[in-house]
Amino acid sequence: MLRLIHAFMCTALLLGSPAWAADYVPPRHDWARQAPAKAGFDAGKLAAAVEYAKSKAEVEPSDMRQVLLDYYREREPGYRILGPVYPRAQASGLVVRGGRIVAEWGDVDRPDMTFSVAKSYLSTVAGLAIAEGRIHAVDDRVASYVPGPWYEGEHNGPITWTHLLQQTSDWSGTLWDVHDWADRPEGDDPSKRELHTPGTHYKYNDVRVNLLAFSLLQVLRDPLPVVLRERIMDPIGASATWRWHGYDNSWTTVDGLSMQSVSGGGHFGGGMFISAADHARFGLLMLRNGDWGGKRLLSKEWIAQATRPSPVKSDYGYLWWLNTGRKAIPAAPESAFWAAGFGGHYIYIDREHDLVVVLRWTQDLPGTITKVLEAMQPPA
Repeated sequence: MLRLIHAFMCTALLLGSPAWAADYVPPRHDWARQAPAKAGFDAGKLAAAVEYAKSKAEVEPSDMRQVLLDYYREREPGYRILGPVYPRAQASGLVVRGGRIVAEWGDVDRPDMTFSVAKSYLSTVAGLAIAEGRIHAVDDRVASYVPGPWYEGEHNGPITWTHLLQQTSDWSGTLWDVHDWADRPEGDDPSKRELHTPGTHYKYNDVRVNLLAFSLLQVLRDPLPVVLRERIMDPIGASATWRWHGYDNSWTTVDGLSMQSVSGGGHFGGGMFISAADHARFGLLMLRNGDWGGKRLLSKEWIAQATRPSPVKSDYGYLWWLNTGRKAIPAAPESAFWAAGFGGHYIYIDREHDLVVVLRWTQDLPGTITKVLEAMQPPA
């Protein structure tokens, strides 16, 4: 038996990932570090990859309120900021292999706005609703779960949870005083846009993602940050510093209680404010297929479904970005996937290399990942 254990450990070391790393998860308030060489990296090349990520950082101007106003006000009719906004200070990031940190830079414990990375957390909450039986199947019509005017009519009535998760619902309406057509408008008069049959047309649209968050709130009947904290973030040892905000006007009543419906991004302010270290814990959970130290937190079947290409957009799943055809990141495996947000926020997950990379305010994910992968030493 001892010989078998020794042989297994030697094989794992040759593969560049220690055998004991396969099940390692960081305890709360701590995280093991590992020297790059021991984790299967060329230390000099990994350091160069980190410097490259730093060189692609953009943190000026720091006033994100002004950044958002300058970026969206001329593009979107009636644009205004509805939720809290936090200034950016510095870039940060982590490289995690075998569950251990092998490189880090910046203040990885500082909560920052993370914009559309929040969408992938929202996808996870949907997976919890499925696992708990609150939603029977993702292809069910949302109207059968959410009463009220949001899913009424010939166009909105057939919308399913799948359509919302893949951003193919083409839902038409107004939520939290924002019209669907005013978010990334198209055409000379976007208010008279052509309607597409739900499930046939992809459009990145925060109003509809916020509708998904609102709909999940109606189904779970608890604030989504509470659900995420209790089922995911506390069990993985995340800090107490992350927050998930909605808008000043996104309050609703559920079971006689006033609850804020959260945002799936920071497009109008709000969204998730979280540290790079907490992102990395979440990424490690996804890398491990929903298992955390032997405890099942999220269905691996759900993760597989969430990272399956949409029929309409092959590089997109359930609010996760995919490397289908290795088009986005040719150096990375096709199975890699990531969360992405405005301003250069990423959680990159690569099971083939047992790798999680978190980037904050870094504008080049493909270039950074390519350099990280180039720093890996081939097996002896």
